[in-house]
Amino acid sequence: MLVQPCANARRGERRLIDSLKGSAAAGGVFLAAALGAGAAHADPLGMPPMSASLSANANPLSIDTELFGPIHVTGAVTGMGYVQNHPMGADKKSRIDATSAQVFLQTTEGPVQFYIQAGAYSIPTIGVPYTKAADLTPATFDVIPQAYVKIAPTENFSIQVGKLPTLIGAEYTFSFQNLNIQRGLVWNQENAVNRGVQVNYSTGPVSFSAALGDGFYSDKLSWLSGLVAFAIDESNVLAVAAGGNLSNSGQSTSATPQIQNNQDIYNVIYTHTSGPLTLTPYFQYTKIHETRSLGIAEASSTGLALLANYNIDDNWKLAGRAEYIWTKGAGTNLLYGDGSDAWSLTVTPTWQQGIFFVRGELSYVKAKDITPGLGMGRLGLDRSQTRALLETGFLF
Repeated sequence: MLVQPCANARRGERRLIDSLKGSAAAGGVFLAAALGAGAAHADPLGMPPMSASLSANANPLSIDTELFGPIHVTGAVTGMGYVQNHPMGADKKSRIDATSAQVFLQTTEGPVQFYIQAGAYSIPTIGVPYTKAADLTPATFDVIPQAYVKIAPTENFSIQVGKLPTLIGAEYTFSFQNLNIQRGLVWNQENAVNRGVQVNYSTGPVSFSAALGDGFYSDKLSWLSGLVAFAIDESNVLAVAAGGNLSNSGQSTSATPQIQNNQDIYNVIYTHTSGPLTLTPYFQYTKIHETRSLGIAEASSTGLALLANYNIDDNWKLAGRAEYIWTKGAGTNLLYGDGSDAWSLTVTPTWQQGIFFVRGELSYVKAKDITPGLGMGRLGLDRSQTRALLETGFLF
């Protein structure tokens, strides 16, 4: 899923990769649907999809209309503060900022439906500089990061056209959707939002989706991606996703990292629920092919991650993430320099009462084989970073 500064391609700079697992995380909506009763909680609406540590409003506002039927109005108003060591680039040792000020409008009935997500947002990501919501929103997907029309002639088949969440990955794009406040290292290799068309079909325990879009928001319909999710039973779901660029693209912006936009990417994601516990181990591999016309050398990244959530009681949840990513290739930086590796640990306790929540987070990133100047800290020489965060807000 695409969007946030990644680990220094040049010192003080980073690509922005958002994901909508909306980026979408692991095919977002389709994994949530496949999990069904096995999920840690049931969300009242399909969009935006939510992870197990936070619950959407169980009684959303609905406006009855003659033309569209009920229009559901929900949203997220959230803010965050953090302190950290080894800040990178223009980042600060501490900061307070909004993580989301968004409203969601959607219909869920009839053969023609729509979804509109509007507002400002930031996408905090471990191991990279933080970008303020006021700067990130116009630099990536603008004030309407997702919006589409859905044509659903039957319960099992639909077509979506517009700004869509990615089918790649196991974490969503926006903070309130995820187990953790920050996105992870593996997520930061993924795209998040595509403009294009997506076809969905389900039969029994299997869901299929295929999309033709613009990959990392490149404005060129050259990315083909797909997702297959199999609900083994009420407690287990296996998903396989893949995507790649069908042609070379020279586009390079804060929302479109040129290297990642010209890659192939593969996921295997497994989700297990057992009472209060949800575990999601996943594997990711990316391949960048040599493109001499764009000055891109061959490279790859391999990532392993485990996402976990435990429901302590109706109000308290404890989430965590452990991951390791390693890269190969000379002349193409995917992390902290050619051939660099990194691992991370993140722990996020969460308290929620109705639509109000508070959660804290402690994260640690450790890198090795960095290229001097492309690591963490002001000079890009540090190999680790620790952050402590507090996020609070309303999901109305």
